[in-house]
Amino acid sequence: MQELNFPKFEYRFKSTENKISIFDVIRKKFIILQPEEWVRQHCIHYLINVKKFPLSLINVEKGITINGLKKRYDIVIFNSDGSIHLIVECKSYNVEINQHTFDQIARYNLTLDANYLMVTNGINHYYCQMNMQEERYAFLKDIPEYSRV
Repeated sequence: MQELNFPKFEYRFKSTENKISIFDVIRKKFIILQPEEWVRQHCIHYLINVKKFPLSLINVEKGITINGLKKRYDIVIFNSDGSIHLIVECKSYNVEINQHTFDQIARYNLTLDANYLMVTNGINHYYCQMNMQEERYAFLKDIPEYSRV
């Protein structure tokens, strides 16, 4: 797999029926290793090991309904009060991040109302802080660590 712009982490792999799987510490199961999953697992480990978010506040690949359509977000991190702190949209490392990607996460946020958004393809990462009262956002260099939330 492609080397990504994240710190190096230890992963568990297994091979069955000529398919390689990677262990997801949030879902507690092996997931078939596709390019987008490679990015998602790096991002999960980054959020846990670098940004110090507790595993108990992280949710991965859950369905939501937006305007009557069923969608699936990649990663959501909750605040301790149950509100949503961060939505992460992961793309494969060979997918360019463009306006369509930002539109996708913005649609998710109309329903989820997160404080922060992150978009990544494993190579490039973009972070925004939302201000829903003023209907504005600000791009950030990084998202704050959990202890600063």
